[in-house]
Amino acid sequence: MQTDIPPRKANLAGFRESERIKTLDLPQDGRWASITQSIHAAMKAGHNADVRRACAEFLQSASAFYGVSDCSARVLAARPLRVREHWTSELFGDYTPETMLIRVWMRTAVRKEVTSFGTFLSTLCHEFCHHLDFQKFGFKDSWDTSGFYERAAVLYHYARGTPPKKLFWMPVVGERWRIDWQRTNRSA
Repeated sequence: MQTDIPPRKANLAGFRESERIKTLDLPQDGRWASITQSIHAAMKAGHNADVRRACAEFLQSASAFYGVSDCSARVLAARPLRVREHWTSELFGDYTPETMLIRVWMRTAVRKEVTSFGTFLSTLCHEFCHHLDFQKFGFKDSWDTSGFYERAAVLYHYARGTPPKKLFWMPVVGERWRIDWQRTNRSA
């Protein structure tokens, strides 16, 4: 996971604000655990419609908690795969702010197998955090900043019922950062 390149001056203040916000308020009652367990059970059974219903319930509950407009979800089959001469890329999910629609793919791109629950839930939380960027924080755009990834991780670990991990970052070319998974996983 890599951060976006900081934008030009017009949007730089919003980008920096997104970097600064590193956490989210969370419900104190563990209300999303049973919903995410429903997502997991539906994924194990391979039932797209049940996964979609459970995702919709999670998103409605999260939207209500954060006091933002509801967003909808589409659960799609195999992830899109782009292949070029020297690279490949898969799309795990996306968010369209104009329609407030989250799309998540339930199956792997090549083997068409049901993806892991952790990957799927992480993607759903990531895309919901894009929704929060527009609806809660009022950003004009939603950048993948270090703060954004921290917020998505807080939401993911709470929803999954796992202890949060401290994310460690390392610089890459072009004022970008990526998560140092080796250090992050070692510290857990």
